[in-house]
Amino acid sequence: MTPTEEQYRGALVGLALGDALGARHEGGPIARLLWRVIGSTPEGRSRFTDDTQMSLDLALSLLRCGCVDPDDLAASFARSYRWDRGYGRGAAQLLKRVRAGRAWREASRSVYPAGSFGNGAAMRAPVVGLFYQARPEELPSAARQAAEVTHAHPLGIEGALLIADATVAALERMDGTALLTRAARLATSAEYSTRLARARTWLAAQSAVPPRVVRAQLGLGITAPLSCVTALYLAARFLAEPFESLLAFTAQAGGDVDTVGAMAGALWGAHNGFARLPAALVLNLEDAERIGEIAGALHARVRGSA
Repeated sequence: MTPTEEQYRGALVGLALGDALGARHEGGPIARLLWRVIGSTPEGRSRFTDDTQMSLDLALSLLRCGCVDPDDLAASFARSYRWDRGYGRGAAQLLKRVRAGRAWREASRSVYPAGSFGNGAAMRAPVVGLFYQARPEELPSAARQAAEVTHAHPLGIEGALLIADATVAALERMDGTALLTRAARLATSAEYSTRLARARTWLAAQSAVPPRVVRAQLGLGITAPLSCVTALYLAARFLAEPFESLLAFTAQAGGDVDTVGAMAGALWGAHNGFARLPAALVLNLEDAERIGEIAGALHARVRGSA
C-alpha cells in the first residue's frame, strides 16, 4: 500500500503531541513545576521539547539535502538549541560546542568518548522512517548517519533503527503483533531482543499489564534500551484505541514520558492518520499547522521520488 499524506501528518503531529503532553508528567516535583512555568507558549498552547525540535530539524535537513547530511544536520541542531526546550545535559554540551565552531565528530566524542546510547537519536528516528519509506534498502544507513551526529554508540544507533523501521511498518498499517515481530527480527543485541520477547508475550496474551510493570520490566529511562522497546510495545498495544488512552498510560508509567510519548505517538499517528488524533489537543499544540505542513512536504518529496 502507498502511505497517505494523512498518515505522514499523523506521524509528525502525533510525535509532537506525545512529546508536549508527556513533558508535563516527567521528572520530580521541581521539574514538573518548571515545566508548568515554561511549558506553554504566550498564546497558551502546549510547548514541545527538544524531541520535536530535533525531529523538525532533521525533517527540514532531509528536505534541503535530499539525504542525511550529517554536517548540515549538526549545524541545524546547534542553531535550534535553546535551554528551555529541555535538552539533556550531554546534548546541550555537545550542541554548544558545535555552535562555537567545533566539528560535530570532535564535539560528540569530547562529551561521549564511547558514543552516547541515550534515546535522543531514536526520538527523531520516525522522520527517517517517513523519508525513506519508499527506499527501505537505504534506511539502515540513513538511520545510522542521522543517529551518530549525537548518539554514536551501537545501542543508540540500534534503537534509532528499530524506531525508524517501525515507522515504516506503521505506515504499512501492520497490526501490533506484526510490528513487534518485525522489530524482533531486526534487533541484534540482547538489550533489545530480551525486552522485545517480553513485550511480544504480553501482547499475544492480551494481558492488561499495568504501568508499573511496564516500567519495571521494559524500562522508561533516558537510554535507548530502556525506552525504545517500551515505545514499541505501547504503540502496538494501543494502535486500535484512542490516542488519549496511549497518552494516559504513558503518563501513569512515568520516567522519560515525553520521549516515550513522542516515539509511541509517532507510530500511532503513522498507523491511524492525522484525522484520528484528538482535534482539541492538536488545536492547542504549539506550531501544529507548521508541523503538519512539514509532514506534507516530506510526503510530497517521498512520493515524487518513489
